[in-house]
Parts: sequence; C-alpha cells; structure tokens
Amino acid sequence: MRHIRRWPASLAVVAVLILQLLVPTQIAAFPRWVMPALGALLLLPLIWMNPFHLRRDEPWLRWVELALLAVLVLANAIYLAELIVYLNSGAATNGMVLVKAAALIWATNVVAFGVWYWEVDRGGPFARAPEHERTEERADLLFPQMTVDLPGWGKWLPGFTDYLFVAFTAATAFSPTDTMPLTARVKVLMAIQSAIALLTIAVVAARAVNVL
Repeated sequence: MRHIRRWPASLAVVAVLILQLLVPTQIAAFPRWVMPALGALLLLPLIWMNPFHLRRDEPWLRWVELALLAVLVLANAIYLAELIVYLNSGAATNGMVLVKAAALIWATNVVAFGVWYWEVDRGGPFARAPEHERTEERADLLFPQMTVDLPGWGKWLPGFTDYLFVAFTAATAFSPTDTMPLTARVKVLMAIQSAIALLTIAVVAARAVNVL
C-alpha cells in the first residue's frame, strides 16, 4: 500500500529551525536557541509517530503540527517587527546584517506556510490519501492538474513539493499564480504570508540595498 511521504515536510521544518540559530543578534527578541528548542519539542512526536511516511493517524498529531506552524509564523513575525524597529532606530548601518535577516525571515515564511497549506488542504494529508476512508472534504486549493483531463493525471494528488511551490509563488508574486485559493481559511493564510513577504522584501531588503 502506498503511503504519503512525511519526511520532506519534516526536513523542511528542520532546515527552518536550523536557520533560526543564524538570526542576527540585532533583531533577536529572545535567545536564538529558544525557537529551535521549542520547535524540536513539537516536531519530535510527529517524527516519532510517522518518521518517513504517514501511517499512524491520531487527532492530537494534527494539533501538534498546527501548533508548531503557529509558533514558527509568530516567531517569524516577531523577528520581522524587530527588524523594522531596528531599521527605524538609525542603528542599521550594516547592510549584510539586513540582507541576512531578510533572507532568513523570507525563507522561514515560505517553508512554514508551505507546510501549513499541506496540512489544511482538504483536512490534511491523511484525509487526502486514497487509502484512508474519510468523508471527502472540499478542496482548499485548486491545482491546475485538478482541472485538466490528460493521460496519466487522472489520479494525481498534490504532494508537499506542490504546496511548497504555492507558498514560494505567494511569497514572490504576493498573490496566487497557477493554484487558486478556494476557501476563506486558505485565503487568510495566503494574505498573511504575502503581507510578511511584502514587508520583508519591499521595506527591509530595499533599505538594505541602499545601505550597501
């Protein structure tokens, strides 16, 4: 029986937690080890229950996943706020610090929301899997593969990479591109993600270029 892979999402979150250790001290609102430690505590049971593929479905696991994502997004928003305060303080004279901080915030934004879209679309990856008998939920995202009738795409299901690409395009175009948000919850998530990306690129990165 074919199971949905979990390890790509876990690997992406681990990469983001490692990036938190590289956040410049000038914008660190709390010790840099706090976020990786808290994230690891929340990620550990998820990996323990489903290390490589999604086989064991427990309701509490989904709440742990959503709590982890909420913590990542909240911490990233705090870093962005601290960075904007740092810019307005007049002490921002090191352009490389600004570029590094903006890149870390932007990358965390993409990964966190990519996992979030993967987790909420149609009730989550377990609910989408054909091997699990669930009441079919409405799609939150409309992928182009779902709208065409081409050979080989009849039983296509989105994987984590597809949701990561949705998050990437939302963070670069500040709007949906080939995949459309259908439900209010995903529209809200995409709006928050685009706002964080816009502030990071338009305000912070532009100022960093001027400093450099």
